[in-house]
Amino acid sequence: MTVPAAVAKAPGRSTGAPPANEVTWDRINWDQVAQEVARLQVRIAKASKVGRWNKVKALQRLLTSSRSGKLLAVKRVTENKGKRTAGVDGKIWSTPASKLKAVQSLEFRGYRPLPLRRVYIPKSNGKERPLGIPCMRDRAMQALWLLALSPVAETTADPNSYGFRPRRSTADAIEQCFCTLAKRASAQWILEGDIRGCFDNISHSWLEENIPMDRAILSRWLKAGYMERGKLFPTEAGTPQGGIASPVLANMALDGLEEAVWSAARRITTARQKSKVNVIRYADDFIVTAASRELLEQCVKPTVEKFLAARGLHLAPEKTFITHISEGFDFLGQNVRKYGDKLLIKPARKSVKALLDKVREVLKKNMAATQAQVIMLLNPILRGWAMYHRHVVAAATFTKVDHLVCRMLWNWAKRRHPRKNTGWVKARYFRRFGPRDWIFACPACGYKQMQWFVLFRAETLPILRHTKIRSDANLFDPAWTAYFQRRSRA
Repeated sequence: MTVPAAVAKAPGRSTGAPPANEVTWDRINWDQVAQEVARLQVRIAKASKVGRWNKVKALQRLLTSSRSGKLLAVKRVTENKGKRTAGVDGKIWSTPASKLKAVQSLEFRGYRPLPLRRVYIPKSNGKERPLGIPCMRDRAMQALWLLALSPVAETTADPNSYGFRPRRSTADAIEQCFCTLAKRASAQWILEGDIRGCFDNISHSWLEENIPMDRAILSRWLKAGYMERGKLFPTEAGTPQGGIASPVLANMALDGLEEAVWSAARRITTARQKSKVNVIRYADDFIVTAASRELLEQCVKPTVEKFLAARGLHLAPEKTFITHISEGFDFLGQNVRKYGDKLLIKPARKSVKALLDKVREVLKKNMAATQAQVIMLLNPILRGWAMYHRHVVAAATFTKVDHLVCRMLWNWAKRRHPRKNTGWVKARYFRRFGPRDWIFACPACGYKQMQWFVLFRAETLPILRHTKIRSDANLFDPAWTAYFQRRSRA
């Protein structure tokens, strides 16, 4: 039997647990641990595919009780970005001894999760998004059950769902938009859907009845409540944004939307090709294409609303529109629009504005910083934004962004030296490298040979068409191992 491309199975039978003489965290054989977990995940996916849910439950119990699963769960929560963020108990697992002790604490008997620590982060529209931070033990317990739940979620997922799934990204969703809308005979009308407070409003009763995992554990997570300003508040609905398992639970709640829309369209039209209905979803953002506005208004939208209502969810009217492809629409930071018969996908204006606002804010906060410090602050921002948009028609936008950033830097440099002339400012902050002039750069001090800190320019990044993942590819199905290996090498 083979295993997913993420790990390769070692020969022989293995329990995955480290030998008795491996008493330190650093001496654990992590390859062996991962192989044992992967073997059980493959079996869970296979049982899910044929609908043997009793066997799925038994295998999940085996995985979540195994030492290998507990080791990987603790490893994940102590190595991710939130490893230094404590919950309401104020504890973190930072030492090898505390990590090994944490593995022993992951027992289901008598398990009671602590309330979440409520924090708020700003949103792009000026509002704040609530996050619930579990304590380390609850995070590890969620990570443990996520190992057992992910194979089921991948096997039963909608074909064109791309958010919070392994080996899938926004680039895959955008490429699916191109495949769906680029042809001359493609659908002309699009329903842009956005779910109001998806994570905060999912019905607990629906999750408890439909998510294939231990119902008692799931119910305790959902009903744990949260602490804010020293007071305990109950949680009557939703999954906490900040929990490790929350994205998968939300995805599983929305899986089935694609089939529901297709079934409704088939009852009205004689063939799916005539309705041109396609669903593309990334987390709680989705679009539905159709051949006519009437089909979207009279069939698709009511079907979506009925599907969501069963899960305690509703569409956000201020973010839900029906648009013609010639007018274009924004999806995942890209603008998708047809000019005549040609479909072009470009970086959305809102995305460009957000980038420039962020650059402007960095320069405003660092008026007294050195040029090298400014370059080191801006380069990750500019490079990350350009890498995100490099798969679409972005060359002209990249050139425009570089020009506007250069103007901001020129104003920043002039403000630092109000009594110097423009020639002196240019010579001080901008360099010529070959045929290129006005490159924001400075010498890197401390190096024996002359080296430079150079500001990243988006236009230097080549546009590269993204190869979309196969819609039916399953990371936990051995039949797809060679496919994922080829994609990882590409």
